[in-house]
Amino acid sequence: MTLQLDWNNEQDKHDIQDAWIVKLTELLQLAGEAEGLTEGEVALTFTDDEGIHALNRDYRGIDRPTDVLSFAMQEDGADELDIIFEVEDESESDPLSGMLGDIIISVERAQLQSEEYGHSLEREIGFLFVHGFLHLIGYDHQDESSEAEMTAKQEAVLSQAGLTR
Repeated sequence: MTLQLDWNNEQDKHDIQDAWIVKLTELLQLAGEAEGLTEGEVALTFTDDEGIHALNRDYRGIDRPTDVLSFAMQEDGADELDIIFEVEDESESDPLSGMLGDIIISVERAQLQSEEYGHSLEREIGFLFVHGFLHLIGYDHQDESSEAEMTAKQEAVLSQAGLTR
């Protein structure tokens, strides 16, 4: 099995090009490979600022739009019970297989950021997607060290896929 990308479009400000989906699928494979993940599923939703604003407000308590949100399906919360799986053949077990989670990208915000940074919209969408994927598998950027690690991983995957600045 491989990493799978399921996507949908809930905005009408930008056309979602087939080439973007091909590139995002490539990014998913490259990022997964770099992290030793061989299977799993990521759900990607393209939205606009209004849609992501509502999600950011409702789920994070932040009353403004953002560029990308990630909702991990396999995240352990402090108050949650650990789920223990019994695996007969441990050589085939991948603790992060199955549905990894959801990534929501505001294409409207990505367009603005691509103009600010002086690179293509495709590069910005790719960056946000890899950023969201890394969050799904447990990376964060709460301090300088973890931010530097995440940034290096993102840039390595984007460079490998030819999405440089």
